[in-house]
Amino acid sequence: MPESVTVADLVRVNRLDVYSGQDDLDRQITTSDISRPGLELTGYFNYYPAKRVQLLGITETSFAKGMSHKKLLDVMHKMCQPETPAFVISTQLDPPEELKQCAEEAHIPILGTKLTTSRVLSNMTNFLEGKLAERQSVHGVLVDIYGVGVMITGDSGVGKSETALELVKRGHRLIADDRVEVYQQDEQTLVGAAPAILSHLLEIRGIGIIDVMNLFGAGAVRSETDIDLIVHLELWHDDNHFDRLGNNTESQRFFDVVVPKITIPVKTGRNLAIIIEAAAMNFRARSMGYDATKVFDENLNRLIKQNSAKDAH
Repeated sequence: MPESVTVADLVRVNRLDVYSGQDDLDRQITTSDISRPGLELTGYFNYYPAKRVQLLGITETSFAKGMSHKKLLDVMHKMCQPETPAFVISTQLDPPEELKQCAEEAHIPILGTKLTTSRVLSNMTNFLEGKLAERQSVHGVLVDIYGVGVMITGDSGVGKSETALELVKRGHRLIADDRVEVYQQDEQTLVGAAPAILSHLLEIRGIGIIDVMNLFGAGAVRSETDIDLIVHLELWHDDNHFDRLGNNTESQRFFDVVVPKITIPVKTGRNLAIIIEAAAMNFRARSMGYDATKVFDENLNRLIKQNSAKDAH
C-alpha cells in the first residue's frame, strides 16, 4: 500500500517556508502530480486538477499582477477547492493578496521557496512519487555493498540475516531485514526500504533482535537504496545445476522493472558474505563495461585457434 503524505511532510523534506496556514499542514496529498495553473488564471477551469499541489512561479505571478482585483479574486476562489492540498510559490516571490485571502478562508496552506520553479517542481515530484508509489512487500534482506543495492532472498533459515550481519561488519550498510518494501521510482529504477517498525533492526536466530545502528553506528545503515541486483540463496543439492561461468542471465520483475538475479548455492564452509561481496563488485564491473566471462570466452577461443593452427602444421 502507498504511504500517506501530508503537507507537513512536503514542507519538512523539501525545506519549504510556510507563508500562511501553519495550522493546516495536516492536509493530505493524494497524487504526485504537480499543477502549474496557467490556464486557470485565464478563467479556464474545465479540467482543473484541484487535488494536485498548485505551483506558481514567475510566469503565473506576473500574469496575476496584470489582472483586476475582482477577476483575480474570482479565479483564486475557484482554485481554492476543499481537496486542494497546498499552494507553493517559487523563487522567493510574494503570493498575491487575493490568494492569501482565499487560501485563508479555505484553510489551505501557502508555502514558499527560494528555488526556481523547475527545481522545486522536480524535488517535490520525486518525493511524492516515492511516497505515493504502489508498494510490494518482499521477504528478504537489502544491503548496500559498494554502492550496489543487493537484495538477498531465499527460504527462511537459509542464512540471509547472518550473511547481512557479516556484510555490515565488513563495512557495508543495512537497509532492511526480513521484509523489504519495494516500489518503482521510475521506468528503470526500483527502490527498497524497511518498514518503519523494522528500521535498523536485524534478527539473528539464537540472539534475537539487534539494533544495527546502535551497535555499529550511523554509517552502518541507510533508509533506502536502489535495488540493482538480487542474490538468491539456495541450499546445495547434488542434482541441482548452478551457473559456473557467469553467463546465466536470470532476472526477476517487480512492477515494470526487471532486476538481474543470480543464485548462490549454500553449503557448509562457504563464506556467503565474501561471495555476495564479490558478486556485487562483479556486477559493478560489468556495469562499467568489463565482463570476466567474455574475457574467458575470448581467451578460450584464442587458445582453440592456436591449437588448431599447431595441429594443421
